[in-house]
Amino acid sequence: MDIDLIFKIAAMGIIISILNQVLVRSGREEQATMTTLAGLVVVLMIVVEKIAELFALVKDLFHF
Repeated sequence: MDIDLIFKIAAMGIIISILNQVLVRSGREEQATMTTLAGLVVVLMIVVEKIAELFALVKDLFHF
């Protein structure tokens, strides 16, 4: 696994949490929730892409 992937996910988590706190403190709870959900979707898309690459690698390894 590439270490850049871990750093990318961690950086996105930090940025999203800071943005969430700023929006909550300014009284925009709905936007904070939507920002958190959007960040979660982006991270999940990255993880699903890597899992798909893993399955393709296993498929090629065992010649299925």
